[in-house]
This record gives sequence, structure tokens and C-alpha cells, in this order.
Amino acid sequence: MGLFEDVVVNAKSAVDVVGKKASKIVDVSKLRISAADLNNEISKRFETIGRTVYEAKKTGNDSSDLITESVAAIDDLYEQLDAVNNQLASAREKLICKNCGQVNEQGAAYCSKCGQKLSND
Repeated sequence: MGLFEDVVVNAKSAVDVVGKKASKIVDVSKLRISAADLNNEISKRFETIGRTVYEAKKTGNDSSDLITESVAAIDDLYEQLDAVNNQLASAREKLICKNCGQVNEQGAAYCSKCGQKLSND
């Protein structure tokens, strides 16, 4: 029975490892989808600003308040996108340079693109 028990224990360990890897892949996939959704929303907001400016110019109306609101909404979306990208980098065990946006290896002390000192927070 010792050999059989060893096989069962090894099989359970392998299943646990595969389960954790699969869970991590699902998490990364969800983060990628979230980032894509945010990018699409940002693009839509930029398109809306363009149409607003066009209509305002064409009709002679002042649309500065609407544009200001749209810019604030886009800035908020960019902050959300940065947070998702940081979660994605963390899940991949990577660091994103706050200066230039370069993806670096987890243990790197300095950015491989711009040389900025990297922090793990």
C-alpha cells in the first residue's frame, strides 16, 4: 500500500499545482479583458469629445463644460487602467516603471528602458 499511497499523494500535489496555475491564468485573462474594456471605453470617450467639438464648432455653441467633464472621465479611466495594468504585471511577476511604462522583471532594481529606480509598491 505504500507505493499506492505515494502515487495518490503525488497525484493530489500535481492536481493542486495545476489548479493554482489554472486559477492564475484565469485571473490574468480577466485582467486582460478588463484592460481591453477600459481601452475601448477610453477610445469611445475620445470619439465623443471629437464629435462634441465638431458639433460645437459647426453650430457655434460653447461646449467647454462638456469637454471638461469628458476629460475628467477619461483621466479617471486612465487611472483605472493603470491599476489594472499594475495588477496584471504583479500577476505576471513583473514591475512596471512609473516613469516610462516599461515592463521589467520582478527582481530588477532599475528600469531597463529609462534607468529609473524601481519600487515594489
